[in-house]
Amino acid sequence: MKRKMELKKAVDEAVKVLRNGGVILYPTDTVWGLGCDASNPAAVERICKIKKREKCSGLIVIAADFNMVCRHVKQVPEIAEEVAELSDKPLTIIYPGAFNLASNVISKDGSVGIRIVDHPFCNLLLAKFGKPIVATSANISGEKSPSHYEFIDDSIIAGADWVADPFHEEGSTGKPSSILFIGDGGVVKVIRD
Repeated sequence: MKRKMELKKAVDEAVKVLRNGGVILYPTDTVWGLGCDASNPAAVERICKIKKREKCSGLIVIAADFNMVCRHVKQVPEIAEEVAELSDKPLTIIYPGAFNLASNVISKDGSVGIRIVDHPFCNLLLAKFGKPIVATSANISGEKSPSHYEFIDDSIIAGADWVADPFHEEGSTGKPSSILFIGDGGVVKVIRD
């Protein structure tokens, strides 16, 4: 019961930061991530600066479900839902025709990578926030993604406005997601397995 109360309190705090344009450091279903409101370009830019990333575009976002995905991409091919259901590990799908997101989240070709998460902290966070959240790995650009909190660079921690308690990482795989591109007509291409 105490853990549920702590989880709810943490989510409430994180949502307040997100709504105020802040950056959070949080566990996902894969690795630790830096997050912000995926529709706030200034917050997205801050994340890129924290990561020391030169080009700020094409960031992965997380969503609660396919209804949320549909509000941010032109079309969700039927095969996307089938592939997601069959996947035995976290899966990011790159969709063409992104909209209602910050321009610096969307790739130059107009696509966006979205992962529907299955993680206690993220599920509550998305349910309360109500829209997609950036979920880029919490590392300096070009360095290894942190599988656990203790591997996060101090400058990343210092750059965030809010940091989740490490015990919330329970349920994370500690490995990056698989990435598939699903184009118009349902053409599937594996980007990262």
